[in-house]
Amino acid sequence: MRAGFPDFRLGNVLATSFTGTLTERQGDSVERIPTPQRLIDWLAVNGLAVDSCTAAQLDLARELRESIHLAATAAAIQDALPASAVQVINDRSAGGRAAAILTPEGKREWRLGSASRVEDALSVIAADAISIIAGERDGKLALCASPTCQAAFFDTSQSRTRKWCDMNTCGNRQKKARFNAKQRET
Repeated sequence: MRAGFPDFRLGNVLATSFTGTLTERQGDSVERIPTPQRLIDWLAVNGLAVDSCTAAQLDLARELRESIHLAATAAAIQDALPASAVQVINDRSAGGRAAAILTPEGKREWRLGSASRVEDALSVIAADAISIIAGERDGKLALCASPTCQAAFFDTSQSRTRKWCDMNTCGNRQKKARFNAKQRET
């Protein structure tokens, strides 16, 4: 990743990976897309390369990110979806030009419009959020057990009992904290 910026947390689910561009929401939050160029970088890493990004488009992306986080959190705790978040997700989903294509390997990929715009990429992310929040995919929304994170993530483990959004960060941090607490006790 670019020097001076925190690494991206990349997951298997586009929408919840996108919400992971703001981490440690309950602690000292870490913004992983602080500039338009970093949003371009994140989109490219996730197969949604765009030509450029303005500050206004970055604001649209962050608004979508927070709306997905609010709606996914509500869905994970089986609460009513916030109407304002649903509206933003729907608006972004309808606001782009992207098409699902089938690769020769039998995988789905997204093809953005000919002049790849941020709005096209955001429509793909919003559509992915709709599919997981609506329960159309095999898995369940859950919240990270880390008290400083509490990110919404999509659990596709066989038992659907995953505790952390990312074992390499939140999970390891929690295990290390438990280990250190036990060491202090002895």
